Amino acid sequence: MTMSTAHNTPARSLRALAHLLTYPDAALRQVLPEIEAALQQEAALSAEHRAGLLALTQALQSRDPLEVEGDYVDLFDRGRATSLHLFEHVHGDSRDRGPAMIDLLQTYEQGGLYLDPARTDGELPDHLPVVLEFASTLAPQACRDFIGEFAHILNSVHDALNHRQSPYAVALAAVLALGGQALVVRPLVAEPAMDESWAEPEAFAGCSSPGQQNPGQSQPIHFMPLAGAAQPRGALS
Repeated sequence: MTMSTAHNTPARSLRALAHLLTYPDAALRQVLPEIEAALQQEAALSAEHRAGLLALTQALQSRDPLEVEGDYVDLFDRGRATSLHLFEHVHGDSRDRGPAMIDLLQTYEQGGLYLDPARTDGELPDHLPVVLEFASTLAPQACRDFIGEFAHILNSVHDALNHRQSPYAVALAAVLALGGQALVVRPLVAEPAMDESWAEPEAFAGCSSPGQQNPGQSQPIHFMPLAGAAQPRGALS
């Protein structure tokens, strides 16, 4: 069994985690043994991380399928704190999300990859499983740098999952580890009511925020936490 080094991108493990974080329907549950094998064979993660991920895959296989699917929806699709759509943590439902999504798509295309709606179940480019599929294609340092851009979001989602005692928390910790990023445990901020946290900003509010000082000019992408929202949902062909 060969350990992954700093000179190798842990592609199989990143793809395994990408699948593991998708909706746990019958198709996913059927390939869970393959996901377990990929994680063990590449051995890019510590034994502790792999044991936690094995506990998650076994729970997904042993529990009632309807409960597993319902829990996933409750966890990742209701409220922003545990959302796997990264731009919900950055832009919420503001108008800035559309241009950011286009920029991310262009990043994928510049890497020679194009989203296939038939294989992504209609998920958006900022969905973490899609992002991880792209990261798995990058060179080692580029992969670590890319994951580092949104490490603070992963930490926040991990905190929220850990607060809910969800076995999915280990998957977020594993992504951080594969990206060479530190797991930072922070005090959990109470999540605002859904209507409040998903409210559309005022039409002319925040005009001095980053990326708006020079309208009409290209701006670099930066993953920044959404102001006022709790800190801590979305494959790629």
